[in-house]
Amino acid sequence: MKEPFQPITPEVLTIDQWQQLNSLLVAGFTTKIGGFSERPFTGLNLGLHVHDKIDHVHQNRRRIGEILDFPLSTWVCADQVHDAKIVKVESKDIGKGVYDYENSIESTDGFYTLERGCLLTSCYADCVPLFFFAPKHNVIGLAHAGWKGTVKKIAENMIKTLQKNEHIDSTDILVAIGPSIQNCCYTVDDIVIQAVRNMGLGGEHYYYQTSPGQYQLNLARLNKDVLLKSGVIEENILTTSYCTSCAEQLFFSHRRDKGTTGRMMSFIGIREA
Repeated sequence: MKEPFQPITPEVLTIDQWQQLNSLLVAGFTTKIGGFSERPFTGLNLGLHVHDKIDHVHQNRRRIGEILDFPLSTWVCADQVHDAKIVKVESKDIGKGVYDYENSIESTDGFYTLERGCLLTSCYADCVPLFFFAPKHNVIGLAHAGWKGTVKKIAENMIKTLQKNEHIDSTDILVAIGPSIQNCCYTVDDIVIQAVRNMGLGGEHYYYQTSPGQYQLNLARLNKDVLLKSGVIEENILTTSYCTSCAEQLFFSHRRDKGTTGRMMSFIGIREA
């Protein structure tokens, strides 16, 4: 299967299959290439919360805005807390969280919008980025799924929210699972594995034990199965082959870089015609 995230510049990967459905759509994930940040955040750090120089982060964000043709005034950013809440973004929210988290959408890891000319964004350094697109309705969304958000079923929450609030059938929703740490590099303990078991998905095929109390976990596969259980059609789910930890030249990784590193950004927006 073709890798769904394809580079348009060294800084940006986009979901080109979706853009073939709507030429006004832009959706994808940034790399760490380019940018203005210095060690240990070299170079395209887009996270405001990692103690990078704030001017560098703003410059990096402006650079992405130029590439995507979405100026910073159109962005929406959230204060991510590894939970499973879903928020609808409206016109009054556009511009929130671009320059500081105090002005962001509070305590939110998933949001969606019907607004044109609005770029939803989330930051990552190993967690699973989930992208949502309902072409018939021009509805777009993002969800940030670390292990906590995954076991709380943030993916299911997004599907159920779109069904209930926007009357969108799950079979009409496209989902892309973006670059994240893969099971080859993601070791967790008994606490995480017990939470996976409690999801009721027959969890043993999502992980394998490497030593007493240590397991390698496939978060991407877990999220995919949550989506399938929520009624998303398998052919409507795209899954990347990128591992953020393995692809050291492309991505920051919280695990690989021992907690001191930058952040990539997921993004999705529909330009105004």
